[in-house]
Amino acid sequence: MSWFIFSLICLLGWGGADLFYKKGTDPEDKHSHLKIAVWVGLVMGVVALILLPFSETGFSPASFFINAVKYSPASLAYIISMVIGYAGLRYLEVSIVSPVQNASGAFSMIAMMVYFAVTGTVNDDLGDFTPLNIIGTVLIVGGLVALAVVENSLSRKEANALAKTSEEKAKNRKYQFGALALLFPVLYCIFDTVGTAADGIILDEEAGLGLGEIDVLIIYGLTFLLAGIVAWIYMLIRTKKPYNPFQKGEILNKGTAACFEEFGQVFYVFAMARKPMFAAPMVASYCIVSVILSRIFLKEKLKASQYACVVAVIVGIVLMGIAEGLGEAE
Repeated sequence: MSWFIFSLICLLGWGGADLFYKKGTDPEDKHSHLKIAVWVGLVMGVVALILLPFSETGFSPASFFINAVKYSPASLAYIISMVIGYAGLRYLEVSIVSPVQNASGAFSMIAMMVYFAVTGTVNDDLGDFTPLNIIGTVLIVGGLVALAVVENSLSRKEANALAKTSEEKAKNRKYQFGALALLFPVLYCIFDTVGTAADGIILDEEAGLGLGEIDVLIIYGLTFLLAGIVAWIYMLIRTKKPYNPFQKGEILNKGTAACFEEFGQVFYVFAMARKPMFAAPMVASYCIVSVILSRIFLKEKLKASQYACVVAVIVGIVLMGIAEGLGEAE
């Protein structure tokens, strides 16, 4: 399977995860984001343990430690960004959070180009850019950045309008912090940029650091499992009672979101290993799926400018798909 198919499956999986993350978020529960992290850690940890026998390097304690150190910049940046993203969903709609967060796809592509240029390997990937690839990438990156800017502007206007009436502000928790709430997706974007760029560098088949896809899934899964355990212990200390992730009401949304997250993660790793500079912006366009699903299932309203950005990204994805198909036919 090509990087394009892997990326396409990934963005569908992560778009579905965003929907269930929001459905599983309780605005009144200050530990809601940590409970989601526990669930993601559980699912990723289970998958990592299942994959252990298939490790490309043979997972001795020594090799695990060395590989974990190699992958730590990506795994830590991802875990931090995701927990920040879960917290942001307490205050903002998916249609606002996801596009701002996933402007990271554009920034990480630039970061990877700089790295590959410095190391002298950039020509290997640039040689694969065709006019269709270039146009598709520009549309995807431009659409993502434009959508983030539009969402930022709309959120500020709406927050300011509600802030004029103290009673309305008190009733609408998601606007209590006004534009300050946008710090959550902005911080997510920064950490995710670091994580995605690190992934592209580590996983690149020609210029990477020698870690295979299965090993990365194992390391990341076990690391997130550890993060989930830490989150569980923290809640135990703070609330004086253990959090039961399997209680009624927790499995349906948080569990489903975690499964979609891991499903997308599997295909993401294989996409980034093949064409990191192509895959990064395309995978980030999963926010388009998030926006569409939030409109359908969460009844979040979209403006004409938002639809225009969505269309631009979709056209870009189609062009990238055509370019990939033509490349394989040659």
